[in-house]
Amino acid sequence: MRQDDTVKTIGIALFDGFALPRVARIVEALQRANELAGAQVSEPARFNVALLSTLGGRIAASSSVYVWTESMLTTRAQARFHALFVADGPGVDDALRDETLIGWLRRAAALAEHVIAPGDGQRLLDAAGHRRAAAHGLSASGTLPSFQDIAAPLPDALHEIVEQALGAEAAHSFDAVAADAARGAVGAFSTISTISTSAKMRASARWFKENCHRPVSIDEAAQFVTMSERNFLRRFKAEFGLTPSDYLLYVRLHMACRLLADTVLPIDTIARRCGVGSGGALAKLFRRHFGETPSTFRTLHTHHRPADASERGQPDFSGTT
Repeated sequence: MRQDDTVKTIGIALFDGFALPRVARIVEALQRANELAGAQVSEPARFNVALLSTLGGRIAASSSVYVWTESMLTTRAQARFHALFVADGPGVDDALRDETLIGWLRRAAALAEHVIAPGDGQRLLDAAGHRRAAAHGLSASGTLPSFQDIAAPLPDALHEIVEQALGAEAAHSFDAVAADAARGAVGAFSTISTISTSAKMRASARWFKENCHRPVSIDEAAQFVTMSERNFLRRFKAEFGLTPSDYLLYVRLHMACRLLADTVLPIDTIARRCGVGSGGALAKLFRRHFGETPSTFRTLHTHHRPADASERGQPDFSGTT
């Protein structure tokens, strides 16, 4: 995923229960903008859309349509986005409890040139501490375009993004094709982006989540779904877009983020509970994937309650990195 003057990477942050119509409209409109760019200039500025969720894989919209996403924990999801859209929908309340999502939004929104969160998506940005006043200027005149108010209408936001990349004439043409795209967006989006994951692969993903606290092998996971290791590796990668080992790692990191935010457990203890081994090993993973230590993550995301009886009296190794 190349980010330069030609390719503009657009990130769309999703979660279970997001509202499909608005996201479909964004995707379809940017696809039309790509077509328009090809007709306008010899080396067009194109838009590369990345659908992102915490762990990647299938995400269910509120309409029960499933879409395919990349994990926010992958290396390329740490790139600087030209524009970052945050979905809204009935699932926002649950998404607000996803500390990994909120932490990623905090970093991604700070680096993105444009941040747009229509509707309840603004609540996720609020939780991430992203302020509207922090928006960057865009236009050649140095004035702030209308969509820099994060709650600006979606058509204005898309118009400004296209105008900056392709010019005023192309943006004017885009308005017409975007309006046409909006009418058929959901149908086209659901046809292109949905994916059917087999029952065996869904069962194996649940098995990884239930067993991530202990050492597990790929062969053991394959035996659980009565498949050969080779076939299991091939099918898992084909259906989830990442290897079983990578999926297990992201599950463990997600679990570690929740424990850091929700408990006062020492970092070494959290590492063992997540199957990582030690606080030092967990710190290396956090630096690689989040660019910060577990201690820093805890400081930024903590909403600890009083420790229960099992946690009282334990030494605090939160500085272990």
